[in-house]
Amino acid sequence: MAQAEPPRNLFAAVTRTDMGHPTRVIAEVKRKSPSAGWIRQEWARDDFSPESIAEQYEAAGASAISCLTDERFFAGHLSYIQRIKDRVAIPVLRKDFLIDPWQLWEARAAGADAVLLIAECLNDAQIVDMLILAQQLQLTTLLEVHSMENLLRARPHVGFPHASYSLLGINNRDLSSMTVDLNHTLRLLDLVDDRSVLVSESGIKTPADLVRLRNHQVRIVLVGEHLMRAERPGDALRALLTRPGGGPEAGMLEAKE
Repeated sequence: MAQAEPPRNLFAAVTRTDMGHPTRVIAEVKRKSPSAGWIRQEWARDDFSPESIAEQYEAAGASAISCLTDERFFAGHLSYIQRIKDRVAIPVLRKDFLIDPWQLWEARAAGADAVLLIAECLNDAQIVDMLILAQQLQLTTLLEVHSMENLLRARPHVGFPHASYSLLGINNRDLSSMTVDLNHTLRLLDLVDDRSVLVSESGIKTPADLVRLRNHQVRIVLVGEHLMRAERPGDALRALLTRPGGGPEAGMLEAKE
């Protein structure tokens, strides 16, 4: 571990404001899900290339890559992280159900720059311990919540133990029913102390969705299935990052930023 390269700074990559597009996208490499099965049939082939998709994302303007590593339910693999990092210059998030500190060491050894912590899967003591260890390993954490109760529980821990290592995610997908509603982020906004570190996850499909979130000071999103359903995920990301225009409604929305 001492000889490993230092992680790329995912926190800085998604919170910086000197880039061309006002929304930062963490673009996800995701072959399969428990609810949807194979997202596209060609992703089921043995020659699936996460690095090629990541290259498309980087070329289309992604600020970071999210990579599913769970094998059983998402057909991912831990090796995907390094394969992606060998081909792109942007940071890579290990997206998995991490419930034990050794998984953070595993993620760091595999080349991850950031990790996902899901509040619904962790108690307060586990969240604190994982945040401390992640910071010691120089990993950015994305602390994800869905319910209001878990947001209230997780909120005091965002930015602990070091502010520039921690992001807060609101998952618009209800994992109990698998329904997705972009309005979920907006309903919880008043409970978020610092919207500059807030990531809206799932349910983002159009440039107008990005504008709507920006109108509420939400400028970081994580997008997966919508992009992976496209034949060329990079083209789907490029279309998502195209500012809506031509109509008075789009102009009025942008004017509010």
